Amino acid sequence: MERDRGFEPYETAHLVRLLQIARLRELGMPLADIAELETSGETFTQTLRTLDAQLAESIARSEVLRAEIAELLEHHAEADVPAGFASVADALTPADRAIVMISERLFDEQGRKDLREIAAEHQEADDAFNAVPADADEEEIDAVASQLAPVLRTIHEEHPGTRTPPLVPERRAALPDLTQAVAELYNPAQVEVLRRAYVLAHQAEADGGAPPVREDQAGG
Repeated sequence: MERDRGFEPYETAHLVRLLQIARLRELGMPLADIAELETSGETFTQTLRTLDAQLAESIARSEVLRAEIAELLEHHAEADVPAGFASVADALTPADRAIVMISERLFDEQGRKDLREIAAEHQEADDAFNAVPADADEEEIDAVASQLAPVLRTIHEEHPGTRTPPLVPERRAALPDLTQAVAELYNPAQVEVLRRAYVLAHQAEADGGAPPVREDQAGG
């Protein structure tokens, strides 16, 4: 039976429109945007520029992710390694990795960069801290705290943002998690070392000099 030629123009226009939509979808344009293109009055060129900017942002993000993946592969890093720490992962204990991952939530990009530099530059003090046993006596706790205090002071001087990070509400919510993680992941002696080291470092900063010498060191 012969087709009714009265429907051919509509059918052809419909087909062309479907092909146009398919082409725009290939370019990455969402269907909602294609529909708006018909009603918003926005020119096709403007729409393409908007789409191009979105694609550029997506490509930049993908490049960052690829660089991070490449670093993880290069250093054979495990899943618990925080972003940007693959090169120093072998020097971090599982507890250190967890603390860093939680701590990153407190900082902006500069603060996270500072954390990476700190992890790479102060491994000797970390080794002493990691070796503190749960049953360490007062003398050992004091000794490690005194060793750690000048390191903390140097860190605060070189990376002041790590001492008092700008805590916007969404970052402030990470503080309780960090406090809980320190108590759970480090033994009581290590927690006490941290407390004393921070006290000594802050005292030295307030005095404008080196951390105070312990009584048992004064007689030299």
